[in-house]
Amino acid sequence: MAKRPASRPAPGLPTTDQVLQFIQTANGVVGKREIAKAFGLKGQEKIALKKLLKDMAEEGLIDGKKTAYHRMGGVPKVTVLRVLEIDDGEAFAIPDAWTPEDAVPPPRLRVIEQRKGPGRIAALKVGDRVLARTEEAGKGWIAHPMKKLPARTEGLMGVVEIDRTGKGWLAPVDKRVRQSSPIADLGGAEEGQLVMAEPAGRSPRAGVKVVEVLGDPLLPKSFSLIAIAKHGIPHVWPEGTLEEAALAAKLPLSAETREDLRGLPIVAIDPADARDHDDAIWAQPDGEGGYRAIVAIADVSFYVRPGSAIDREARKRGNSVYFPDRVVPMLPEVLSADVCSLKQGEDRAAMACHLRISPEGKVTKFRFTRALVRIAGNIAYEDAQAQVDAGEAPEHLTNLWGAWKLLAADRAARDPLELELPERRVVLDEQGRIDSVAVRERLDAHRVVEDFMIAANVAAAKALESKTAPVVYRIHETPGREKLVALRDYLKTFGHSMALGQVITPGLFNRMLKDVTDEAEKAQVMEAVLRSQTQAYYGPANAGHFGLALASYAHFTSPIRRYADLLVHRALVDAFKLEQPKPKPPIPESTGLSDRDREDLSKVSEAISAAERRAMEAERDTIDRYVAAWLAGRVGEVFDTRITGVQSFGFFATIEALGGDGLVPVTTLGNEYYRYDEAARMLVGADSGTRYAVGDRLKLRLGEANPLTGALKFELPDSEGRIEPRGERIAAKPRGRPGGRPAGGPSGRPPSGKPPVGKRGRPGNIRHQGKKR
Repeated sequence: MAKRPASRPAPGLPTTDQVLQFIQTANGVVGKREIAKAFGLKGQEKIALKKLLKDMAEEGLIDGKKTAYHRMGGVPKVTVLRVLEIDDGEAFAIPDAWTPEDAVPPPRLRVIEQRKGPGRIAALKVGDRVLARTEEAGKGWIAHPMKKLPARTEGLMGVVEIDRTGKGWLAPVDKRVRQSSPIADLGGAEEGQLVMAEPAGRSPRAGVKVVEVLGDPLLPKSFSLIAIAKHGIPHVWPEGTLEEAALAAKLPLSAETREDLRGLPIVAIDPADARDHDDAIWAQPDGEGGYRAIVAIADVSFYVRPGSAIDREARKRGNSVYFPDRVVPMLPEVLSADVCSLKQGEDRAAMACHLRISPEGKVTKFRFTRALVRIAGNIAYEDAQAQVDAGEAPEHLTNLWGAWKLLAADRAARDPLELELPERRVVLDEQGRIDSVAVRERLDAHRVVEDFMIAANVAAAKALESKTAPVVYRIHETPGREKLVALRDYLKTFGHSMALGQVITPGLFNRMLKDVTDEAEKAQVMEAVLRSQTQAYYGPANAGHFGLALASYAHFTSPIRRYADLLVHRALVDAFKLEQPKPKPPIPESTGLSDRDREDLSKVSEAISAAERRAMEAERDTIDRYVAAWLAGRVGEVFDTRITGVQSFGFFATIEALGGDGLVPVTTLGNEYYRYDEAARMLVGADSGTRYAVGDRLKLRLGEANPLTGALKFELPDSEGRIEPRGERIAAKPRGRPGGRPAGGPSGRPPSGKPPVGKRGRPGNIRHQGKKR
């Protein structure tokens, strides 16, 4: 939306700068009423003010509600904060109302705690909510806590439980939330049903009221609903968005304004259960030992214009979120699953990356065009691999494998980080019930597509750099010294050394793993290397991609499901003058970057990085719930497991070839005292010397599987303190505390442990940066 010029306000209306200055300097709460009074506005001027404030909010200048505005990026003078981090004894917090889909990163406040006196509150910890006074200090913010607030019920979603007195309680579906909330109004809900609720009043003592009954919490379809609510994933299309998408889908394609590639046998190789098809590939020998290749990517920027309603919602969502039973798409389905998706036999708009691959596997030339393609086939990975293995592949597939072998040789020379990161796949039957849970098989077909995608992503980054154009880089930084020191100390316990004075490269870790011949020890070292890596993210300042051993890298190949890729496409449109003829109103004209994004890519990069983390957590939580549901009928069975994390209170283990992390409490290991060796990440028996360390393989009995939280509990097969199986359904009459109150978990059960520590620090998709689905 165009910004209102500060020098030409409507009659009687303040300028944007005057409104901002008034909000910043006012002593009390500033809402529309206060602004109107301060500038003496009346009648139609108040209506004009309302529009001005709406424009300022959409431009990112202010934030808040009509009764309380504050500068975007600023903080109200009194607000609720959530403690995000404790660093060296000092607490740091962000506004509790901030969510990852917000268009700007949250302000980070240093919390000044009162150590003595009557106003002193208990020491803060991560996750605490406090009401605080705030003030700007230099370039940052500080907060003075006034009082600690009760923990918020995650997403206010839970299961209805009735205690022995007949009182209702909302049992949490998040294993991190330990307390149930009293239900003031059941809203027609019955015991055992999954519900959505909201606070019944301002005081936590008022409890919650049920606003929506979702049904049986153990139906598989409920697991993704839980994740959507818990993580606040936007899934409802705002008014007008679907209508605008339908209009955009009718934009005509013309071979006169695009490179016509419909005569080439370009194919899309995807998972058998793919819901959208972003990319397709083609290759042909160049007669000189190398190959000419094309990576065709859905031209989403042609349909999704900057500033449109679709664009605003896609920006908020950041990416598509994939669950076993559904997808929450970044774009309306008329675009994501139809018009933009590269389907066999259909003419589609594409952004084509033309590559010249040398006999050594180097990409020596590249260029980008807007093209018209007609996909020759949508092929599943398994089918493509079977054809190649049987020697029955058509020429266009044989050419792809030939070009890939050159790219693979160059990849081997780069020596990127090679870690085994198995991906669990939940297969549902026709009724939506769980049919099986398994680890996805890794085929050469996956590597073929991945290496073509990486080549195109690198070409996009370098092409934009050649034009000094804005780039949203995919960044994976070199591990920090603190993590490397911890890794070095851990490796010492195995008799391995690691010199920190040398240049740290992915190859260093690869050689380290190659030198470990014992499989159990190798798994332990691999876990340690994994934890030493940083989280990948998006940003406009290039810091390279450590995991892929690349100096410049950007995401270009999945614009249907990632907003970062859409931004890269728009930058290419601007840099290489690929604009299309102007459409008829109301479709916006430009397909390039907006002025807003061009001025500050850092804000949107941080927002979509946060949205990506949110999606990963939601997907992982849902898979955990599906795995727990599938295992609920196998409580009491003994499984082959591997230890993934060790803490003083016990260790976490995962079922091999399946996944599903569960806790083995130290209290179930017998009467012996176990010492926690933090450096070696192991528990050591004081008398017997028995050790439980990360990477160890052992047989464990499944003691509990809770589908609602995704939590598992294991025990030693010969454990005397065996955990009694709880079954698959919620108990009809939950046990309670004195007075009938449930103990905190679903069905009155105690919570099932903390999140697996083995998952902490995991870098986002290091091995699969090129293509995830």
